[in-house]
Amino acid sequence: QVQLVESGGGLVQAGGSLRLSCAYSGRTFSSYAMGWFRQAPGKEREFVAAISWSGGSTNYADSVKGRFTISRDNAKNTVYLQMMSLKPEDTAVYYCARSRYGSGWSVESKYDYWGQGTQVTVSS
Repeated sequence: QVQLVESGGGLVQAGGSLRLSCAYSGRTFSSYAMGWFRQAPGKEREFVAAISWSGGSTNYADSVKGRFTISRDNAKNTVYLQMMSLKPEDTAVYYCARSRYGSGWSVESKYDYWGQGTQVTVSS
């Protein structure tokens, strides 16, 4: 059974930083790409970042490029999202997800397992 559990969310002032973690349990974490999405109140869920199975390839939404960094530790079955220079518009529930695909990571349908999410609130 695959489980994804996010942690690290919280309340932070604008300009601050947070690091989200997503702990993966199940088979062969290192065989899958991983992604982060977010959903703000009243909005649809949107792509944030993704990373290939090896960590050698990453992809970011334009809105977070240069501020957020996705990484993974295959020995720890964990994917991270380092968020810096946070803005109030980054406030959302952040979800990690698993993908079996080598591309198209910005599309939700490319992901088959999702975590429950962690709340990030950025105050102005």
